[in-house]
Amino acid sequence: MIELLQQYWKPLLWTDGYHITGLAMTLWLLVASVVIGFIVSVPLSVARVSERRWLRWPIGFYTYVFRGTPLYLQLLICYTGIYSLGFVRDQPMLGSFFRDGLNCTILAFALNTCAYTTEIFAGAIRNTPHGEVEAAKAYGLDGWRLYVHVILPSALRRSLPFYSNEVIMMLHSTTLAFTATVPDLLKIARDANTATFLTFQAFGLAALLYLAVSFILIGLFRLAERRWLAFLGPTH
Repeated sequence: MIELLQQYWKPLLWTDGYHITGLAMTLWLLVASVVIGFIVSVPLSVARVSERRWLRWPIGFYTYVFRGTPLYLQLLICYTGIYSLGFVRDQPMLGSFFRDGLNCTILAFALNTCAYTTEIFAGAIRNTPHGEVEAAKAYGLDGWRLYVHVILPSALRRSLPFYSNEVIMMLHSTTLAFTATVPDLLKIARDANTATFLTFQAFGLAALLYLAVSFILIGLFRLAERRWLAFLGPTH
């Protein structure tokens, strides 16, 4: 274990001397995919509950496809499948984008978590208490102002417990990044195992790092829930 730590603690936690690797890359994949997924999912969730079928059905089809197929396959399609298409290779910008494993990985992760997050937020919007909506309308709020000032803030707060699960699952899903040759935490652990044959120590250390990140994320979400969901608790 000491030999493993002496040789691999830098690649596991930060850099191999050339690029960020290990834990730093895992956190970058998580943050980038979750932030992109969150930003895109908010308007999509509003469209998902729209009364207009032409707006609601395409979003429903997108979430069905990405929730109904394995993330591993989605990553393979983004990393190797799309670049195999002739018109993609013929476009310099598209070809350059899909030749990069990191770009493809973040794209696949963001599309996947966006699909789940869209359904989480859409469910919370549907469950917005009718009284809150009627009270807002009584004050003259309607249309986009009703969503911005009442429905979305209420839905996002009530979604926190479910959204926290999605973020944790996304952290675990980053272990698939090695498929696109992205040097995340698991890939460095695999390299350490191959070089040292210390299988238990290499993967055990990676598991401890994942546990530590999960513990921090759960703690942050608990603090957020305590702050923004206090009104749902019992009154004293």
